[in-house]
Amino acid sequence: MSDELILEIVTPEKMAFTGEVEEVTIPGSEGEFGVLRGHEAILTSVDIGELSFTREGKKSYYAVNTGYAEVTADKVTLLIETAERSDTIDIDRAQRAKERAEANLAQIAKEDLEFDKINLALIRALNRISVAGK
Repeated sequence: MSDELILEIVTPEKMAFTGEVEEVTIPGSEGEFGVLRGHEAILTSVDIGELSFTREGKKSYYAVNTGYAEVTADKVTLLIETAERSDTIDIDRAQRAKERAEANLAQIAKEDLEFDKINLALIRALNRISVAGK
């Protein structure tokens, strides 16, 4: 049995990351959870948040959107809408998205059909700002 844990981060556009890692921390829809080699197999949903993993003693961070995580004893596969590595996030663009979402939310009622969509855009922008530069 190998001691490696393989991580794959897959979006509709690309394979955002694939490689051997020591551990992974995933923003699950029921809360953040960590995965080490030998983890019990699970299939769970992923929420908007910060994904991190350690590889060769170095921590890496991604801002991720919703999707699914399949965990086995030696592999973690994330199928998610978007994944941006912290050092590639355009902080100015994220800040503009945040400001735009806040302005739009201030102009509509919570009952408006667009409210949830705009609120999710705000959450995604705040997540990207939080993860940027880590």
